[in-house]
Amino acid sequence: MSTPKAWVIQGGILAQCQDYLELCKPRVVALMVFTALVGMLLAAPGEVSTAKLVFGTLGIALVASSAAAINQLADRHVDALMARTRMRPLPTGHLDVRHVLLFSAIVGTSGMAILIAFVNVLTAMLTLVSLVGYAVVYTLYLKHATPQNIVIGGAAGATPPLLGWTTVAGQVDPNALLLFLIIFTWTPPHFWALALYRKDEYAKVNIPMLPVTHGEDYTRLYILLYTLLLAVITVLPFATGMSGPIYLTGVLALDAVFLYYAIALKLTRRRDLAIKTFVYSIVYLMLLFALLLFDRHLPVLLSHSSFS
Repeated sequence: MSTPKAWVIQGGILAQCQDYLELCKPRVVALMVFTALVGMLLAAPGEVSTAKLVFGTLGIALVASSAAAINQLADRHVDALMARTRMRPLPTGHLDVRHVLLFSAIVGTSGMAILIAFVNVLTAMLTLVSLVGYAVVYTLYLKHATPQNIVIGGAAGATPPLLGWTTVAGQVDPNALLLFLIIFTWTPPHFWALALYRKDEYAKVNIPMLPVTHGEDYTRLYILLYTLLLAVITVLPFATGMSGPIYLTGVLALDAVFLYYAIALKLTRRRDLAIKTFVYSIVYLMLLFALLLFDRHLPVLLSHSSFS
């Protein structure tokens, strides 16, 4: 029995759409957009216009997707050799270089146009700097040049809450820089945990990740040190008056679990703990920003409620 032609065409289109979506690293971009959205809502509690939320979120998401596509384009040969990435659209041949370049250009240009036209020039320029930092400076140079690649390159990935803040406020604020600092400090232990788990793959493709160049024990130590530093920095929103006791209580619990993983990773040297630490770090960041949002907006919600 032959397959109807319409089904074949429809299946091909859906599969290609899925490939383009995968090119954008949707889970990574979703986390970035979430932190950007929190940055918007923290900048002006209860006063953010719908237009700013919609166009700011859309513009940042599109530019981040463009950067992700460029990253996969630059890393396509390396990705083909690594189990974690070999099923991406470029290594499998589902998409070719020309189409990925065109897609990235269209998506990135559209995002920049939205930010310039409907948000503000400052946010557009900072977003462009972030794209260049990740897709060019980190992907093409730092990633292959130094074991400190993720520390230096992490600055690009730490910008979303700052971009969200400037979307609403139109200027860089110390609190926005504090949100940037939290993600900047979170990035090394987050990514080094994955690098520990995938050490052999990084070694095979000659990417100088810290476990490859300095060994696993050294990496475990630095994961612990950065996690301790992160625990200190994440208390600063409470210390500066940016957040209240709800945030402090929640973040202390989150930091305690992260420190447990980092200490266990250092003492036991269990390989499975590396991937568990990596997974928890993602949950940690999501919950931390959710706490920031809840702590800031709960008083606003209560003030708008009426009780008889």
